[in-house]
Amino acid sequence: MKTPESKLAISDYPLHDILRHRWSPRAFDNQFIEPARLRSLFEAARWSPSASNLQPWYFIVGLKGDETYAHILDTLVSFNQLWAPTSPVLVLNIAQHITEAGIPNGTAMYDLGQAVAHFTFQAMHEGIYVHQMSGFDPQKAAQLFKIPEEYAAISVMALGFPGKPHLIHVKLQPGEISVRDRRKAKKSVFSGTFGQPSSIF
Repeated sequence: MKTPESKLAISDYPLHDILRHRWSPRAFDNQFIEPARLRSLFEAARWSPSASNLQPWYFIVGLKGDETYAHILDTLVSFNQLWAPTSPVLVLNIAQHITEAGIPNGTAMYDLGQAVAHFTFQAMHEGIYVHQMSGFDPQKAAQLFKIPEEYAAISVMALGFPGKPHLIHVKLQPGEISVRDRRKAKKSVFSGTFGQPSSIF
C-alpha cells in the first residue's frame, strides 16, 4: 500500500492495518486495474450480510474510455468532476428498495452500504483505493442507465491507485496531504440513553 504517512489513521485502540491505511484520495495515477482484481472486489461485496439475505446491491461499472464511464462522470456534480477523471474506474452503486414481492425494503441502503464497505476492505487488500461520492444526480443516472423504479442510484465510487496531488485542481491539492481526523469513538457510543457515555470507554 502507498498510503502517505499523513493519511494513516492514528487510532486510540488497535486497528487492522487495512483500516489504518484506508483513505479516500482524489488524485489517482490512471494505472489500469486488471479485471481479475476488480472481480475480487465485487466478490467481497457479494458475501456481505443483508437483511433476509435479499442482497439488494447492484453496480454499474465504467472503465475509463468507455461510454459507461463517461455517463457516470456526467452525473457527478461539478466539484467531483474536478478530480474524478483521474480515476481509471467509476462505479455506480444501486439499491433495490422494492423487493420482488413489491414490498419496500427499509434496509436496502444500509445493506448496500455494508456491501460497499466489504468492497472497500477487499480493495485496500488489493492495494486499490476507493473514494465514495454522494455528489451526483441520481435522477440523471436513472435516465442514462434505464434503472427501474424499484431500484435507486445511491452513490458513486472512484477506484484506483494514488497519484500525485498536482494531477488535480489546485484547490483540492491540500486535502491530499492534510492529516486525517475523526471524532473520538467514545463520543459516538452510548449506554442507557442517547448521549450518555458508555462504560466501555
